[in-house]
Amino acid sequence: MIGGLAIAESNRRFLDRALKVLVSIGGTTALGAIALIFFYLLYAVFPAFLSSEIHSLGAFAAPERTPLLLDVSESDEIAMRIADDGVIEFFDTREHETIASFTFARNLVRAVKVSPTLDTYLVADQSDNLWLARVRYEAVFSGSTRTVEPHVELITERSIPAPGASVAALDALAVDEEIVIAYIHENQIELITYSGNEVSRRSIQHNRGVKNIHFGPRAQWIYLLEPGGHLEVLSTQGSGASIFRTPLVSTNNAVAVSKPLLGRYSYVVGDQRGNVTQWSAIQDELGFRMHPLRSSQLDARPTLILPEPRRKGFATLDEEGGLSLFYPANPNPLTTSATYLLAPTAVAVSPKADRLIAAIAPDRLELFELQNPHPEVSIASLWGEIWYEGYREPVYSWQSSSADNDFEPKFSLTPLLLGTIKAAFYALIVAVPFAIMGAIYTAYFMTPQLREWIKPGVEIMAALPTVILGFIGGLWLAPMIETNLSSVLTVFVLAPLLLVAAALIWPLISKKSRGHTEQYLFISVPILLFSTVVAFQVGPFFENVFFGGNSTRWLDEVLGLDYVQRNALVVGLMMGLAVIPTIFSITEDAVYGVPRQLVNGSLALGATQWQTLTRVVLLTAAPGIFSAVMVGIGRAVGETMIVLMATGNTHITDFNIFEGMRTFAANIAVELPESEVNSSHFRILFLTALVLFVITFFFNTAAEIVRERLRSRYGDL
Repeated sequence: MIGGLAIAESNRRFLDRALKVLVSIGGTTALGAIALIFFYLLYAVFPAFLSSEIHSLGAFAAPERTPLLLDVSESDEIAMRIADDGVIEFFDTREHETIASFTFARNLVRAVKVSPTLDTYLVADQSDNLWLARVRYEAVFSGSTRTVEPHVELITERSIPAPGASVAALDALAVDEEIVIAYIHENQIELITYSGNEVSRRSIQHNRGVKNIHFGPRAQWIYLLEPGGHLEVLSTQGSGASIFRTPLVSTNNAVAVSKPLLGRYSYVVGDQRGNVTQWSAIQDELGFRMHPLRSSQLDARPTLILPEPRRKGFATLDEEGGLSLFYPANPNPLTTSATYLLAPTAVAVSPKADRLIAAIAPDRLELFELQNPHPEVSIASLWGEIWYEGYREPVYSWQSSSADNDFEPKFSLTPLLLGTIKAAFYALIVAVPFAIMGAIYTAYFMTPQLREWIKPGVEIMAALPTVILGFIGGLWLAPMIETNLSSVLTVFVLAPLLLVAAALIWPLISKKSRGHTEQYLFISVPILLFSTVVAFQVGPFFENVFFGGNSTRWLDEVLGLDYVQRNALVVGLMMGLAVIPTIFSITEDAVYGVPRQLVNGSLALGATQWQTLTRVVLLTAAPGIFSAVMVGIGRAVGETMIVLMATGNTHITDFNIFEGMRTFAANIAVELPESEVNSSHFRILFLTALVLFVITFFFNTAAEIVRERLRSRYGDL
């Protein structure tokens, strides 16, 4: 007998130790998983905030020729040089050797890349003829060995005569299937359109001197830089009327260099004092104008501006050899490196903007590495107001992609943060009162028999997929509210009034007639249904009397509030339904868990049920109630499908209940599957996930701290 008890005790201790180890492993694993998620998010976000750098990859020899244009292939493997003697040469950037050359049977005086293409070039010869050439890089495999073979082909079967072309003022732009060319001849701007070997010409009279000429977006206008520092924007349509003219520098200053950025909506100007200013085309109530968006100061006068082929960024080279990298969303240079590129004859940025090649002498080329993968990311661009090109004023905006590269991506997280707070705020306005009051009634006033039905019934609502709630909210509730807005607003006024009236009348009824307290429940539900029916009957009347027959138009004209069909009101109602079970369950457990002896003792001392509830039960249950609300906030902040389906998912920065929003969670769900891995967009989406993680961690931590303080304060009741 004693041996059996000893064995049983030994087994019990073994099971206790085993379960303790098992629970410890499970808890540690859970905490470790959360920590790993946090550190993985940091790992994905960290590279976006690394500083930009410039490194020289060394110089290499080339046949001695005067370069007119340099370029780098898409893969950074091949460098190209167009020389004044008509020779186009290709160099291996790793082996530093010439791999191919093409001889153009005439001397050249000018060469420009046809923007925004990466493979088409316009050259001008000494006889004032223009030629279009295209370069192809073909990968050839011989066994496991891969080589790249460059090829040059002339697009034009014959030259494009340009009598008296001013080769110092020449630009070319590809628009759809056409290539448009502009240059200056005497007092005229000559425009040439090349399309499938078809050439058309037209001239625009211009009596002022021109220092530089560039096309605007899609060749709709032309930027003309005058020697005195004025910029004139000239329409290419009709007679070529002047759209706008403004001085770019003060009277005691001068323009040193200028270039349009990708898309041609912005024009960057560097002056003699080292200022680099971005001007952008704006259309507002004053009409078309060029406005300076931002300006930076260099240590020396800029001598070159080099726009990136695929992004809005650009590089500058100053007279002291300083090479600086810029991006429009950041007013200051991303980085500046001292080089000895004092007077390079040609410089180019690669298509990926990770290489820069410069002709430091007729027989030497130097290659630089540009480590600048995420110029769009900075504290200012993520959280501050940015004046984007084409906008009338600085704004908070999220627009991660567009139809083409002409427009810069906008990565402001402020609209997403405000949208997340907005969605949670309106959801909690609906959920917190109903959930807490329902939980108090269920735990304190309701009989145990009815509680056994009501509590599981509410809690099972948490199992309802939120995609169903979003579907109902977006396809049924949103159109219904838009059609019956005045009736819905009437419900929000009439239902509380009728419930308060019923509460005031109820004590006047005799106790015998009132019966059990469950009659509160069976009376309030019909009152809510009755108020809804009445509101939908009288709603049209109120709309005609108070809103002039159209409530949405009245909101716009009188209150200045825009109304969209899928708005925060819909989100608040549907997401409130999703959050109610969570808050209800935790609150109900907290209230029901108050020791019964405290309640009985209070009632025995003569306190009423209401006094006992407010001064004993709620104070004792306060930690649990507060935790319920904080958990509900975390639930609302992280909600995805309801917000995604029941709103327009628009980046709006106001708390108008009749407009939508875009939240962190919904934004991640929509855009992460389509983002390019390791791109700025990709890493910023991980940053939003990290911010969302921190927000929920903050609320949970705050809830725990407050809960412990409330427990220590009221735990001895």
